[in-house]
Amino acid sequence: MLDLTVLPAFIAAILLFLVPPGPDMVYMLAVGLEGGRRATLKAILGICTGMSIYAAIVVVGVGGIAQSHPLVFDAMRTFGAGYLLWLTYTTIRNARRTSSKHSSIKAGKWYLRGVLVSLANPKLMLFFLAVLPQFTGNAENYALQLAMLGAVNVLMEMIIYGGIGVLAGSFHARLAGSTNAVTVLNYTASAVYFVLAAAIIAEVVTG
Repeated sequence: MLDLTVLPAFIAAILLFLVPPGPDMVYMLAVGLEGGRRATLKAILGICTGMSIYAAIVVVGVGGIAQSHPLVFDAMRTFGAGYLLWLTYTTIRNARRTSSKHSSIKAGKWYLRGVLVSLANPKLMLFFLAVLPQFTGNAENYALQLAMLGAVNVLMEMIIYGGIGVLAGSFHARLAGSTNAVTVLNYTASAVYFVLAAAIIAEVVTG
């Protein structure tokens, strides 16, 4: 049986973790600016897929192995930074195209990008490892309680970060008819990707 009485305190803890800008939030903002609301919906599903994978790993107890090998996390973060640099390059390239070519970008990539960006942020697993066990309460089924908490976390990120992305996507939609505006939005998104990649690299080097 689950213990639902821990949810108010757990949700408060999640908000403290989600509200400060992090890789997922910044990424969703950039996606909204670059691809609009439809891209945002696909990207947040990708983000949540990556989060669900980390939550599942923690639930089955494999997370402790990764926690004891910090080089694994550094490698994943470095991969994530490299991927964001690649997004920087491709977004700048898209900004140089005409508006007709810009609209032909395959939206299917947004989901995969979201998954990769989320998986490249192993702090999610550390968060799950550190926080989820603190809210088991009087649950009779430990694994099921952790799974429920992980699902609540994923749902909240979908709502908060997805909402931020949709708002940015609305801004994109208003300016989509202007070639110059689309170009500016793409350059803005590429700058966000680059800053995020630089922050990750700096953290790996100094950490």
